[in-house]
Amino acid sequence: MKRCDNIAAFVLVGGASKRMGCDKALLELDGVPMVVRMARLAKPHVASVTIVGPPERYASLGLRVVADRWPGTGPLGGIVTALGASSSHWNLILGCDLPYLTAEWLVWLIARTLDSPAQAAVPESRRGLEPLAAVYRKDCAPAFSTALERGVRRVSEALGEIFFEKVTAGPMARAWLDRPALSQHE
Repeated sequence: MKRCDNIAAFVLVGGASKRMGCDKALLELDGVPMVVRMARLAKPHVASVTIVGPPERYASLGLRVVADRWPGTGPLGGIVTALGASSSHWNLILGCDLPYLTAEWLVWLIARTLDSPAQAAVPESRRGLEPLAAVYRKDCAPAFSTALERGVRRVSEALGEIFFEKVTAGPMARAWLDRPALSQHE
């Protein structure tokens, strides 16, 4: 698959990492910080890659970073920040802590999304929805912002405000989904 110029990627790194005890975005896998690994995985397939989180913490990585406009509101605030900063119709949103995510999966998800009439394509694993490895249209931002203003913090709850499609793939394409993440997102 060639690069999709109408899809931007955003890697969310704003979490407090309370359960990890350290910044999970900077944990290294094969000598590469997780956030850099996610950016490198997405970069060949999208128009741009941006990190959402504290610029002062991640500026030294050489990646574009935007400050979370909704700090302390969890991944939903990061998604709203990403969609607000994006000029792309479609936006790949990735958590920084997906060590088993593969380029093959991203290619499949992007191709699947481009055929979807929904506002978002959200993978589903045995554990449930995976909203931090999903693709959202920019027009999800108003509904998600309104949800945040009402006090909603869970992405899975905010998904009820938009038209989204649950996507599943065969066993090989979704193998990464059934492995544990570094921490639970929801």
